[in-house]
Amino acid sequence: MHHLNLFSSSNNCSTPNDASNNRSNHNGTRRNSYTQTAHSRVRRRSLMPWLVFLFSTLLCSQSAYAEWGLNMPRGVTPVSENVYDLHMIIFYICCAIAVVVFGIMFWSIFHHRKSKGHKAAHFHESTLVEIIWTLIPLVILILMAIPATKAVFAMYNYDDAELDIQITGYQWKWRYNYIGEDIDYFSVLSTPKSQITNESDKGENYLLEVDRPLVLPVGKKVRFLLTSNDVIHSWWVPELAVKKDTIPGFINEAWTLIKEPGIYRGQCAELCGQDHGFMPVVVKAVPEDEYNAWLAEQKELKAIEIAKAAEAAAKVWDMDKLMTLGKTVYDQSCAACHQANGEGIPPVFPGLKDSPITKGDIAEHVRIVLHGRTGTAMAAYAPQLTDADVAAVVTYERNAWTDNPPADNLIQPSDIAQYR
Repeated sequence: MHHLNLFSSSNNCSTPNDASNNRSNHNGTRRNSYTQTAHSRVRRRSLMPWLVFLFSTLLCSQSAYAEWGLNMPRGVTPVSENVYDLHMIIFYICCAIAVVVFGIMFWSIFHHRKSKGHKAAHFHESTLVEIIWTLIPLVILILMAIPATKAVFAMYNYDDAELDIQITGYQWKWRYNYIGEDIDYFSVLSTPKSQITNESDKGENYLLEVDRPLVLPVGKKVRFLLTSNDVIHSWWVPELAVKKDTIPGFINEAWTLIKEPGIYRGQCAELCGQDHGFMPVVVKAVPEDEYNAWLAEQKELKAIEIAKAAEAAAKVWDMDKLMTLGKTVYDQSCAACHQANGEGIPPVFPGLKDSPITKGDIAEHVRIVLHGRTGTAMAAYAPQLTDADVAAVVTYERNAWTDNPPADNLIQPSDIAQYR
């Protein structure tokens, strides 16, 4: 018995080598555990900046205050309502198909699993099954095509329009011409530059506000004739369900009939150059009486503007006045391409500073401003600028970036008419 106890105790005893091995194994295990823990901490630490960034973006960023709409707007026109209804019909059909297909698939997987003793069947071809899975989608597509065709026909029905408006896209503004009403004006982004450069807080309608919106009467069918003066743009107002490309040399048509007064905002939806994101659309729908009053007011303002332009063109301007007005016109119409310092963005937008245009013949300089240059991004500004504006901006471009410019390096507004 004693012998057995000794034998047992001898088996439980460790040699010095065994003890050393145990310590090594223990230390190795502890090192491995420490390494795994360290790696886990590193992974967690590497994830923390991303998590902080994600939550700060969602909760603190001003863009997080935008509408989190998961569906398209119903809109305020017959076409927008038709489009919305069609969208919901197709959506419900897709949901029903998903429920049936995935329901059958998951039921089959669950009830015919291997653990219940089921074995996969081996078969090829089934004429009946192929006919069924061809006919059912065909019937579904026909049912979907009926309301879709009705909606498309309604979208392209321009008959009985009570008002025609020509919409012309420019880089980067819109021009609205009320055909038959002698009203024609440009609509330009009105967001202050200080907001764009982050020098002040963003406004409620940041980059979706203009100086002169398109004013339309409620309850009247309006036809749009859309084209472009330079590159392809796209006039898009979601709540009107109107989105049409404006293509140079081509006229697209669209129509709307707004049911409710209000302000509806959109933007250019076709990449059209560096200031594509600064080309909003604003439509103001008003009752018919208010619209008629607005028409009368615009005609009076146009007559006043023509009289002022004629008076300004008849005056003799000194260099200081031309430079002051020229800088304003240049900043509004030219600086986006040619830059505020006149150095441009070569080769697409060449610099004006010390260029052959500003150093060469002043008459050719005026012609380029008025009529543009074919084959380049230089647009014609004759429809947009008055004689005084053209004279001022030409004078500014020829003197703004030159040391000690000559006093006679200018042109008077009265000289511009001959180049139009």
